[in-house]
Formats: sequence, structure tokens, C-alpha cells
Amino acid sequence: MSDAAGGILGFVGMSALAGVLVTAAVTPALAVTGMAANNSITMFENLPGYLEIDELAEKSTIYAMVDGRPSAMASFFDENREEVAWDYISQYLKDAAIAGEDPRFYDHGGVDIQGTVRGALKTVIGGDTQGGSSITQQYVKNVLINNGVSEATTEEEKQAAYEAATEVSAERKLKEIRYAITLEKKYSKDEILLGYLNIAHFGGRVYGVQAAAQYYFGTNARDLTLAQAASLIAIVNHPEKFRLDYPNSEANGAASVDAAGNPVPYAANKDRRDYILGEMLKEKKITQEEHDAAIAEPVTPAITEPSTGCVSAKGHAFFCDYVAWEIKNKFDDESTPDVNEGREMLQKGGLDIYTTLDLGLQNEAINALNDNVPKVAEGVDIGGTVVSVEVGTGRILAMAQNKDYSNDPAVLESGRNYTAVNYNSDIDYGGSSGFQPGSTYKVFTLAEWLKEGHALNEAVDSRRRDNWGQFTNSCEGNMSGDGWNPRNDGGEGGGYWSAVQNTVNSYNTGFVAMAKELDLCGIAKTAESLGVHRADYQPLSQFPSAVLGTNEVAPLSMATAFAGIAGNGVACTPIAIDKITDAKGEEVQPPKSECTQALTPDVAAGTAYAMQRVMSEGTGQSSAYRTEPWVPMIGKTGTTDNAEATWMSGASSKVSTVVGVFNVTGHVNLRDTYFDSGQAAQLRHQIWPRVMSYANAKYGGDPFPEPKGSLLNAPQVSVPDVIGLSPEAAQQALESAGFGWRMDGEVDSSQPAGTIGAQSPSGTAGRGAIISLQVSRGNVAGVPNVVGMSADEAEATLSGAGFRVERKQQDVTDQAQDGIVLSQDPSGNAKPGDKVQIVIGRLQGGGNVELPGNGNND
Repeated sequence: MSDAAGGILGFVGMSALAGVLVTAAVTPALAVTGMAANNSITMFENLPGYLEIDELAEKSTIYAMVDGRPSAMASFFDENREEVAWDYISQYLKDAAIAGEDPRFYDHGGVDIQGTVRGALKTVIGGDTQGGSSITQQYVKNVLINNGVSEATTEEEKQAAYEAATEVSAERKLKEIRYAITLEKKYSKDEILLGYLNIAHFGGRVYGVQAAAQYYFGTNARDLTLAQAASLIAIVNHPEKFRLDYPNSEANGAASVDAAGNPVPYAANKDRRDYILGEMLKEKKITQEEHDAAIAEPVTPAITEPSTGCVSAKGHAFFCDYVAWEIKNKFDDESTPDVNEGREMLQKGGLDIYTTLDLGLQNEAINALNDNVPKVAEGVDIGGTVVSVEVGTGRILAMAQNKDYSNDPAVLESGRNYTAVNYNSDIDYGGSSGFQPGSTYKVFTLAEWLKEGHALNEAVDSRRRDNWGQFTNSCEGNMSGDGWNPRNDGGEGGGYWSAVQNTVNSYNTGFVAMAKELDLCGIAKTAESLGVHRADYQPLSQFPSAVLGTNEVAPLSMATAFAGIAGNGVACTPIAIDKITDAKGEEVQPPKSECTQALTPDVAAGTAYAMQRVMSEGTGQSSAYRTEPWVPMIGKTGTTDNAEATWMSGASSKVSTVVGVFNVTGHVNLRDTYFDSGQAAQLRHQIWPRVMSYANAKYGGDPFPEPKGSLLNAPQVSVPDVIGLSPEAAQQALESAGFGWRMDGEVDSSQPAGTIGAQSPSGTAGRGAIISLQVSRGNVAGVPNVVGMSADEAEATLSGAGFRVERKQQDVTDQAQDGIVLSQDPSGNAKPGDKVQIVIGRLQGGGNVELPGNGNND
């Protein structure tokens, strides 16, 4: 077919379409009642008449509260749009839209026949597609695009929906006209114009006049000047050609020059803008003076990039990222795996998200990290984190780390200071697999110890050994500790140490010994009840080594757990959002914290008691004495093998904070690593006090409850009598009965030399008490009992046993006691050669009696 023949047929087809349009416009009843004059009108009538207007995609914004007022942190959008009300839009914009796009807008019934026919004829004759659509028709087209794209679940579906809503065809045009006519019957002209101005595309990802005004001119839709308003409306005619963020593109007039031959920036937009200004003058919407002044203005955009994504949150970016994941994860419907409803809400839902962040505490955390932990260091991939949680609510008050945030692959490649991984959270909240918490994990063994009826002052055999034997595990089967020989950080060989001593000094062997008397599964379940889980969501390891903190967990999990201990045993899952409103201003229920009684108040009080001692006299002193103002605080330090990660975790009764300094990758000993701020392993004790000082000053802190006596002191039980046993046999007997022992040298005793000659205490003692043992020298004899003998018989008996004798007299009235030994001292054991005093009865009135050996002579 020749081009001429094709053009004629096209003209005939478009003429038929024009006939339909004229008929529909001149006789609206024909389009409404179904009275058809020909097949074209029949096709028109069979089209659906009602247009469902879906919600527009709008940007969501995350806020932190400052003095009760929201402060924007970051925004998220697929389409940068913010719907605004009629009164928020400049009259210049409204008049420019009508003058430039549809001068007869307030006169027609949805379709401008004159403009449509003119556009159709120019399209056929000129071979170029010509618009001619009314504002109502353009609104219909944009609504159809929005509806199709919003319902699509893949990029391919979105592209197909866009092409279907914009294809050049008689059928699509008829549908658009039909919708436009019915739309005008349902909505007022002002409502249609408002909808059009809020939905219109302004290039790139910019939609609606408010976002366009902010992006292109850094102002609001209600504050635009005449020239700015005309420039914006110019863009909607051809967004890619007339947009104002590409000043030197050929499409936008880079080739245009002024009289002096200088390039004219934004020439294409200016031409269109000036045309619109002329139409506004013709329609008497502006004066000649306004027109001339606006024409004389150069096009001078002030491009203001919208804050999209968490990069714009800067130091708060990792908390912002956590909040974003909270929306994406918690609002996703698992029954629709191909659609992420949470992401759709965040990117399109126009949400206002008000977070739990305490900006003052957050800034202190950021500054403390920046002052101590470098973003990049030679020879070590260093990481530093701070996370604070409110006790009793689970609200995250601070979350910071020592890196710069970016999720742009090119930026991530540009320097080791950038990362998209949130070290404070789990793998589905920023990609971290967690870190070993070291000895901070020991508090869960301590809590389990108390849950199982043991006491804080109850001691265990904490001596280091090569063979720890079998450990009970009711979940995974008993486990062997053979060949496992953990050492104490200070090199201590061990002893009989109480649970308090083990906690205060963080003795590894002490906690292994405590675990030997417990169920490894029970320890894991206690940790889980307080909110602790592996960051990769694999089950917590229950091997004996896990007692010392080998599970990789998120710092946020540990902060949550410490908040539970500080909160009388009530553990609350962490939350980052206080309130959400949607695009209509209606509240959306945010994810809620779930609080459970993880520990009984008594067990929590006992655990907190030992952890307070850590701060007052143990490994937490370095942080405690730097914290001001002081309030009662609990804490626990942690250092992993080879000091690859170091932790300070603690809480007041109001705020729980965990600080970590660690190897992100690699295996560098932080005790051998120094920065300008000091030894890397000690930086935790410089960061934690700064954060908690701010928290204490703002939130205060109450005394922790005193633990019950039964949790402090073990119940009294019988102590085996080991007098006369060999030291080995005595020790075994005591250990079998659950007591410790201590060898306290030698003692003179009647027991054979080398056997146990004395023990203390004897009879009863607290379970697990340390029994003092002394070995007999074997040089003590029993003193014969001579009471009741005559004086001479008694002296002979004592002298025969190797003792010296001293006589004393005591007056008696009983004739039978005269000359008889009434008492002796000592009466038990004594060394051979020692003096034994005997008291002899003397009858009153009997005169002087000569006693042998008394030195009295005639």
C-alpha cells in the first residue's frame, strides 16, 4: 500500500472517529442512552462508563521527634508526589494549566471537540501525533496509567500497563473520551483540575505540582511566581523535553543561541513557558505588565534533590534503615510471596512514620563513636556500635555505628568507610549475621542458676581442668567437655568460687562449673525468653562453649535482654515506630512490642544484684566510675577469644545500652591495636559512659529490688565428718556432698599424722560452702581422765602418760570428796610434757593436810 493510500485511509478512519466525537459532544444523550447511529457509536456505547480512581502513589517520610515536633529524617518513593489541597496551589498554576492545556476547560463537557478534531487532522496530515486532549482526558489517561502500574507486581507488568494506557489507537481514545464524559458528571471542574495537578508527570520520578515546585524551584506549590508556574506547566506537555534538570540537553534547547550567539539554557522550556504566558494574557488571567515581566525573566530553576532513602539521614541512617525494614518486613503478607506489600506501603503509601528515636541520646552515641572508633583503620576492619533500648517498652532510643551508610554499589566500592550492613540488627534488618557477645552472655547462665534453686553465694569447683566430663542437655542429648580447656582471662587457675565471684570477675571456669550443674538447654531457653536469638535465625548453639558467648547475636538482642533483667524480668521485643499515618491522615497500627515475664521478679533481682557488683567492684568499674550522674546500674563486660570483639553492656532501671568494638572481618587482637583514642579493647569504656551519662541525666534511674535471702545464701545442709580421713578421701567426700574445700595447713591433733585433724565448719553449712581442712601433725595425745581418783593415784596416772602435774585444793563439806580429784584441765588432748592441773577436795575443819610435792616441810 502506498503512503498516499495509507494516509487517505487513515484520514477516513480518523474522520469517522471525529464524527463519533462530534456526535457524542453535540448529543450527549446519544452517548448516555445507548441510541446508536452506526457501528462506531455502538462500540463507544459498549465501553465501560465508570472510572475507578485508585489511590495515588505518594512518598513516605520517616520522622524523629524534637521537643514534641516531628523532624524529617528521610523519604521514600517510587513516584515523588505529595498530594495537596486546592487552596495550597497557586492561582497562577491553575490559570497556566487551563490556558496552556485546555482554554475551554470550564465550558466543555469533558471533551474539547474543536481541539480533538484539530489534533486528529494534524496527526493524519502532518504525520505527527498531536494531542488535542482536554484536561479531563489527560487526567483520565494519567489515572489509567496509575491504576495499571499500581496493580502490577513486576517491572514487566508495569511497563505493559503503561503501554496499554498510552497506546495510540482509536479504541484507547474512545475509552478515554467515554471516561472523561462520565467523570465530568460525577466531579466538579475544580475537583478534576485538582486531581490533574496532583497526578501530572513532571519528568523523572517527579509527579504532582507540589513535588515539582519543591524539586525544580525549592518552594511550595502555593508560593510559585508567575514565571515559575508557567515553566512547570510547560513541562507536562512533554516531560522529557521540557524538564528543567537537564539544562544542556539538545532536547531542551542547548543548540539555541541568543543574539550574541551565546547558548540559551532551557530554551525549549522557555519557548513553551512564554507561549503559556501569552495564552494567560489572551484569557485575561494576567495583566500586560505581569506578562512582560515574566517574559523578561530567564528560566532559573533551583534543583532541590528530594531526600530519598536513608542516605539523607546521615548519622541516623542505620536507624532509618531499621525503620524501613520494619515496614517492609512487618507489613508484608507471607501468603503473597510475589508481592511485598510492606515495600509498596513504604514507597507509595504516603506514610508519615514517627519513630522512637531520642535525637539527643542518638547524637551523643554518634559523637562518642566518632571520637573513639575510626571509620577506617590500617590493618583492621574495625566496627563500632551503640544501641539503647528503653526498659519496659522496647522502644529503641539510639542506634549508631562507626561507618557511613550507602546502598549504592558504586559508592560502596569507593571506600571502606561505607557499608549498607546494619551491625546492630539481624540479617533481615540490614544484612548482619551478628557477632559473638563473649562474656556478656554469661548472665543467662547466672539467671538459670538462680531459676534452678541455686544461690548467689553458693560456690562451685571452678578449678581449670582438661576434662570437664559430661554436660546435661535435655534438648539435644548430653554433651562431652573432654579435651575442652578454657582459661580465665586473667590466667587464674581457679578455686571454689561463688556465683557472685564468678560474675564480678567474669571467671570462665566458674561459669563452666556452674553450667555443669545445670541443663545447657535450660540456659539457651532462658536466653531466648529474654529476646536473644542468633542474628541469622539459626537455633542457638547449646554446646558447652556457648556458655561463654560463642553464638553470633545482634547487639540489639543483647540490649533487649539487659532491659528485661533491669525491668524486673519483663522482656519487651524492640520497636522503632510510635505512630504511622497514611496519605489520608488516618492512623495505621504500627508494629507493637510484645512484653513477657521472662524471669520471675525474684530471679531478676538476684541476677541484677550480681550485675550491680560487676559495676561496683568488678570488670565494669571502668565504665561505672566515668558515668555521671550516677544512678544504680547493672552491667557485664565481654571479650571474645583473642580479644577480637569487646563489649560493655549494662542498664539502669530506665535505659539499656550495649556498646561493641570488634572486627567486622578478619582476626585482629584489639588489645594489640591502638588508635588516637587509645587501646581498641578499652574504647567501650569510653563510649558507654558518655551514652549512659546522657541517659541517666534525662531518664534517671531507680534502685533495683533487693534479692531474697534464699537467693543470696544457700540452704543449710549436713557437712560430712571427715576427721581422721586422708586429705584425698576427705576432699572426695565433701565434693560428693556438694561442698568445696580449702586446705588450711596443719594442726596439732590426736589423729594420726597426715590425716585430717580439724575441719570448719562442721555439722551444717550452706550448700556449696567452702570447708576448711587442716592436716594432723600426729603429736597430740589424749589426757587420761583422773576425776574421782585419789590425789596420789591421779598423779601417778598422769605422770605415767607423760604429763606434768599441778595440784590445787578446794574446800568441800562432803567427807567422801576429801582427798579426791574434783576436776582437771585440760581434759581432752594435749602434747606430752604439758602440765595438767588437778583440783583436790579438802574437808572443811580438817586442818592442814600435807600434800606430796607441795614443797611444805616440817
